[in-house]
Amino acid sequence: MVTNLDKVNHIDPAQINSISDYLKSMEKVGVLGAGRLGRATEITKRMFADKDCYTFLSMSGPMIPGGLRNVVRLLVEKGLVQAIVTSGANIVHDLVEAYGGSHFRVPSSKDDAELREAGMGRIADIFVHEKDFELFEKGIYKFLDGLPEEKLTTLAPSEFLKELGNSIGDTDSIVKQAAIHDVPIFSPGLMDSMLGFHLYTYSTTKNLSLDFVKDLRILGNIVTKQKRTGAIMLGGGLTKHFTMGSTILRGGLDMAVQITLDRPEGGSLGGAPLVEGVSWQKVQTEANFETVIGDATILFPLLALPHL
Repeated sequence: MVTNLDKVNHIDPAQINSISDYLKSMEKVGVLGAGRLGRATEITKRMFADKDCYTFLSMSGPMIPGGLRNVVRLLVEKGLVQAIVTSGANIVHDLVEAYGGSHFRVPSSKDDAELREAGMGRIADIFVHEKDFELFEKGIYKFLDGLPEEKLTTLAPSEFLKELGNSIGDTDSIVKQAAIHDVPIFSPGLMDSMLGFHLYTYSTTKNLSLDFVKDLRILGNIVTKQKRTGAIMLGGGLTKHFTMGSTILRGGLDMAVQITLDRPEGGSLGGAPLVEGVSWQKVQTEANFETVIGDATILFPLLALPHL
């Protein structure tokens, strides 16, 4: 016999005066997407409040050009995340703005042929001017030219990104603030980006290489020292796996939230519910976790803003 059931508490608009009120109402609803968002809210709150929890923020997809640059920067500045795991693309788009470029909304009247002719690249309904990528390229080459020769062949990607962050003048940059606050940025797919391409082209004239294995040693040393680990994972794929996989060294994550639009039927990691990680020792058996299905550019600010 099923007993001790909790009622679905319907949303009361009269009781909602803030984002925090809205999120609490989602938890009280407790079912479907509202319930998942409400439970993710509570897990996020516990992660941020737990001083013994080392919290990762992982990002796939166009999170930075999609409007989350300031949200992520403030999480770093306020010490709410201790490490970032990201695609190379999100680093590139942070640096595009750091070097003076911008992201724009694509006019609905434009098609891709017109954008190409006008020297623009498109990400969904975001576009970037080629001239802004040229600013980025010049900035990267200037930075590389200023690195001591011995560092060109001895740095791990996270160390390289810290050096790069220290060289940037834009204090709104995530890479800059991560360097200031000693928040390592791990990017296992760094070479699959325009930054990776520029590292390649630079290496054709000078001796340059990054030590990706060293990054795993750095990450392993961090993870094994923690009492608890948590993760907020925006999107899936490589960054999600790198984040979760590193915590195998201590039996998996203690707290985790995933926001994804991917589906599980194809067996992709991006669409896999977090409970699947228990079998792989990427999530502790007694962990608190929740998978929220939706657009991270909409849902993640709702989780983060009450803490900023």
